[in-house]
Amino acid sequence: MERPLTRNFRPDGPFDVKEYEKAGGYEALRKVLTGMSPKQVCDEVRASNLRGRGGAGFPTGAKWAFMPPANGEDRPRYLIVDADEMEPGTFKDRLLMEGDPHQLIEGIVIGGFAVQADVAYIFLRWEYKLAEKRLRKAIAEAYDSHYLGRNILGTDFNLELYLHVSAGRYICGEGSALVNSMEGKRAIPVARPPQQTESGLWGRPTLMNNVETMCNVPHIVKNGAAWFQGLSVCEDGGTKIYGVSGKVKRPGAWELPMGTPLREILEQHAGGMRDGVKFRGVLPGGASTEFFGEEHLDVSMCFDSLAQVGSRLGTGSLIVLDDRTCPVGMLHNLETFFARESCGWCTPCREGLPWIANILKDIEEGRGQPGDLEILEAHTRMLWIGRTYCALAPGAMEPLKSALRYFRDDFERHIRDKRCPWR
Repeated sequence: MERPLTRNFRPDGPFDVKEYEKAGGYEALRKVLTGMSPKQVCDEVRASNLRGRGGAGFPTGAKWAFMPPANGEDRPRYLIVDADEMEPGTFKDRLLMEGDPHQLIEGIVIGGFAVQADVAYIFLRWEYKLAEKRLRKAIAEAYDSHYLGRNILGTDFNLELYLHVSAGRYICGEGSALVNSMEGKRAIPVARPPQQTESGLWGRPTLMNNVETMCNVPHIVKNGAAWFQGLSVCEDGGTKIYGVSGKVKRPGAWELPMGTPLREILEQHAGGMRDGVKFRGVLPGGASTEFFGEEHLDVSMCFDSLAQVGSRLGTGSLIVLDDRTCPVGMLHNLETFFARESCGWCTPCREGLPWIANILKDIEEGRGQPGDLEILEAHTRMLWIGRTYCALAPGAMEPLKSALRYFRDDFERHIRDKRCPWR
């Protein structure tokens, strides 16, 4: 099985630029700059059926095509790579940046050529200190080797790349909030239209993609769209880095074919549940996805299959709940995070999420009241899609509304007995 994204990983640190070149690195960039047009690159990415790996799963080639044709009046044009990775339970982008930073840089330069960007930014989570160190070194090497800067590889294509270390907020996972943050403003979402591809960073055409998405680009260009589609076991192209956390025997992350069954990831790669605990449920795509029960373990881990059974692939990072962990306590922990990370721009999110967190705290600590579950259920409707400026609050409602369905007896027992049975 081919694992293009992680093939260069090694325990003593990432390849430098010379080692990366010996492993075939920057061959895709040379292919692009010596024989392809921007449209041909976009068409190849579109044909590969690469879908965004940041959570939403939007087709990458279609997104690139939204960038207007370049002209002398819309300069500079920007490309932003979202490396903030604040979704609880998710750590795949950190592994990619630490393990093979030149792979990301090559993907950025190819993407920048495809949309005729002049400047690119990596918007990096503040806490990712090792990734920052390795990216800075790789960027300097790429400049020295003429893979960045002016007249890249002797052509007339120019691209400057900057590492922007963010202050770190979950809301920056929303594109317009990220742009506001980069412009030195408060990180809040902005109503659309216009789309960022028309008016993004400093009012200029801007493309934004996730780290894992961009790391796939060199392999698609080098090996072709058909090869990339052949890596998966579903209609979505390529491989996916799936992560698992919780009380499993081997928590971690693995690059596997897109569409790998959930059961295979959990039992074969993560080793199954630890001795003495049993499986109760799983959030399949990070904290802002809906719980699955044991009846869903054979579902294919790809965008469409998960949507058909009521959840989302999200970041592909499984958070496993066992029978020795209180689901109410778990929900309280998650909703407290979401409440703290609300930007406060819209009332339902600003007021509703702390209310939810406080109710869950009362239930967990034995102060729950009859009617609390109905109040929580009402919030899952009032904070849903279309009622808030962005997807932060609706994402926070996904684990809550599914937990009220799967673990309702646990909530009712807390309220009835005035205590948490796991304490």
